[in-house]
Amino acid sequence: MIEKNKSCVAIRHLQFEDLGIFAAPILEAGYEIQYIDAPVESLSGAKEADLLFILGGPCGVYEDHLYPYIKEEIALAKERIEKELPTVGICLGAQIIASAAGAEVYAGTNGKEIGWAPISLTEEGLSGPLAPLTNGGAPMFHWHGDTFDLPKGATLLGSSQLYENQIYAIGDHILGFQSHPELDPLKIEHWLIGHACELAQASHIDLLGIRENTKKSGELLKRNGIEAMTNWLGSLN
Repeated sequence: MIEKNKSCVAIRHLQFEDLGIFAAPILEAGYEIQYIDAPVESLSGAKEADLLFILGGPCGVYEDHLYPYIKEEIALAKERIEKELPTVGICLGAQIIASAAGAEVYAGTNGKEIGWAPISLTEEGLSGPLAPLTNGGAPMFHWHGDTFDLPKGATLLGSSQLYENQIYAIGDHILGFQSHPELDPLKIEHWLIGHACELAQASHIDLLGIRENTKKSGELLKRNGIEAMTNWLGSLN
């Protein structure tokens, strides 16, 4: 049995947008997982965590005047980038890390990318620990309307047809996913209910199609995501 003596903190903005299928490889790698609910809890416990995840949420980085905790998360991400502490951002988290690294974050000009769509890995992505993400021709799950410029010094690892900057790395310890490889397909109904108002306003989104495509592709993405995260955690020095 692996002795869990390392800390993993996950900053959460919505209860159902958690670590999902990434939790299993994180625990397997010997980390104890602790969630911090960003809007109501102090982030102090995240500063020196051995591993930090900043998860998704509905607010925009540019709305930090309305949601002050976003400023705190940007400051935290900047500190961890400077210290080269292992940090992963997913969706909003990837945007927060990009902002902390000096990149602009803004509403996407191609509209909302919600549902299942292919992702293409760059040469760097295919030669690194995240290469399993596209095994078996698996599509990726997406849920965002904002995007960002690639931070200076970052390496682009993956793109979709609508948005180029989907997956990136800053050095060997910082990773950003605009997409959602952490999705647990068994929890898709939580996403559909939790984002019901957004779906109602986006007439081009096929809710029934999302549900059906999750049945078709969810388990493959789960296997690929677990393998990719296992590889990345194993690559940390």
